[in-house]
This record gives sequence, C-alpha cells and structure tokens, in this order.
Amino acid sequence: MKSKAKLIKSRRNSYRTSQNVLISFRYAFNGVKYTLRNSRNFKIQVFFALFSLILGSILKMDTSEYLILLVTVFTVLTLEILNTSIESLVDLVVKKKFSNLAKIAKDCSAGAVLLASINSVIIGLYLFIPKIKLLFLN
Repeated sequence: MKSKAKLIKSRRNSYRTSQNVLISFRYAFNGVKYTLRNSRNFKIQVFFALFSLILGSILKMDTSEYLILLVTVFTVLTLEILNTSIESLVDLVVKKKFSNLAKIAKDCSAGAVLLASINSVIIGLYLFIPKIKLLFLN
C-alpha cells in the first residue's frame, strides 16, 4: 500500500524537473526501456544496430568509419524514441477519436524515422561494401 501512495505522490509532482541528476538518468533509461519493451520497430532497429556494429568490428573498420556507423545507429534509435513519444502524446490528447491533425503528427514522426533508416542503409552500404569486396578479392 505504501508504494501506491508513493506512486500517487510522484505523479502529483511529475510536472517538476528533478533536482537529482541520478533520478533524471533513471527517468531517461525508463524511456529507453519502455520503448524497447513496447516498440516492435525499436527492437528490429536495435537488432540491426548490434549486427552492424559487430560486423563493423569483424571487418576491422577504422575509427572514423566506426564513429560514422555509431552516430548513424544512435540517430535512428533516437528518432524512434521520439516517434514513440510523439505517438503516445498524440494518443493521450485525442483519446480514441480520429483526428486528421493527429494522423499528420504521427505520420510525420514515423516519416522522420523512415528517412533516417533509409539514410542509415545508404551509409551502411557505403561503409560495408568496400570491406566485403576486399574479403572476396583476396
């Protein structure tokens, strides 16, 4: 019962900015965990991110190539978390009613993730194809 009272109190103060940096980090990690648990697309993106990072390591990418890959991966994952956030906020506001503006907001945020994902494929091809070609030429 005590934890329920604590939860209600924390909800009451949820509009405030945390004064404790560690608690702020916990909130941020909760957002990442939520997205990982509840977004199928995020799970797929994390799988491909790990696969590409491991492949980059196996193919011995140099530091600058690996950094480009890492930035690309984090850009896609960040946008997917923002997309999840926007979709949740829109759902909260419109409840179960259809709204053309809500559809536009959700479609645009999904479109941003799509463009970042296409960009990541292009960058991945640019980074990986020369390395893979070298394997077959030797």
